[in-house]
Amino acid sequence: MAKLRQRLIAAAFIAAAVASVLLAICAGSVKISPADVPKVLLAHIFQGRTPEGVTVAADTIIWTLRAPRAILAFVVGAALGMSGVVMQAVLRNPLASSYTIGVSAGTSLGVGTLMLLGISFPVLGMFGYPIAGIASGMAAITLAIAFSSALDRNLSSNTIVLVGMVFSLFISALISLITALSRQVLERLTHWQMGSFATRDWTHVAAVLPVTLILVLALCTRTRELDILTFGDEQAALIGVNTKREKWILLYLGAALTGASIAFVGIISFVDLVAPHIVRRVFGAKHRVVLPMSAVCGGTMMVIADLVARIVLKNQELPVGVVTALIGAPFFGVVFFRQRRVK
Repeated sequence: MAKLRQRLIAAAFIAAAVASVLLAICAGSVKISPADVPKVLLAHIFQGRTPEGVTVAADTIIWTLRAPRAILAFVVGAALGMSGVVMQAVLRNPLASSYTIGVSAGTSLGVGTLMLLGISFPVLGMFGYPIAGIASGMAAITLAIAFSSALDRNLSSNTIVLVGMVFSLFISALISLITALSRQVLERLTHWQMGSFATRDWTHVAAVLPVTLILVLALCTRTRELDILTFGDEQAALIGVNTKREKWILLYLGAALTGASIAFVGIISFVDLVAPHIVRRVFGAKHRVVLPMSAVCGGTMMVIADLVARIVLKNQELPVGVVTALIGAPFFGVVFFRQRRVK
């Protein structure tokens, strides 16, 4: 009975994800019929043309503007949701996420510097920025752990989170300094820092999706290790798990997911913190369920946040990072004070 209930809830989560993407494509200053969305998508995928019975304007809005944006938002949210699961499980801290331990900030510094210098990747093409994001994210987690180990030999998760938050503030200051000294790219960098899916198209989806899928598949093969690590290092070692190696592999995979996913859209906070908490409360702690459901939940949250950012103000679009921060910051506070009360 419990398994049936869990499957029904999982189906509801997936249905909500599909509905959110459909709503994001249909809603806006120009209303689109839900029936036109699958027609346009299938016609372009299989025939490469506008389907019969759909106006050219509707076809352009669906295929060129809204569909790639909604799909990219879902992919980014899904990657962040899974990354948050990894960080919280490995560090055994409910406040841990790529944002709170400095991975997002490190990625923003790396990718933002490339934007500032106008560096391109002729061989890699559009894959250059996701790969740069992966490298920056992995470098950030390495530095955060290194500083934490220097301050705390026991390497407690609270130390890592605190170091990560200080690290994030320091990098944000560096980015602000770089931005202030580079007036010609001030608007572009500032907008990117706040997070946005505006003007993103199928080329961005094609660059982010394959890289993200590879990392997700790699992560899904290590659900057993994630389950074991949540019991602590001693118990994991007794079972025969090389805890140090597995922690680094998982942390690098989580950082790489964050770096690849936000390379084109900028810093987006708290999705990687909130989604895993929601999923664990509903589905329990087994990571073979928590990982995919966190991807679904994170993707849905991101699509809805981007929709709100796009339509809440007339003739103006909010950065999606602002919307997620308004939701996530109070959630962070609730988790933090609940954790202190438990102690």
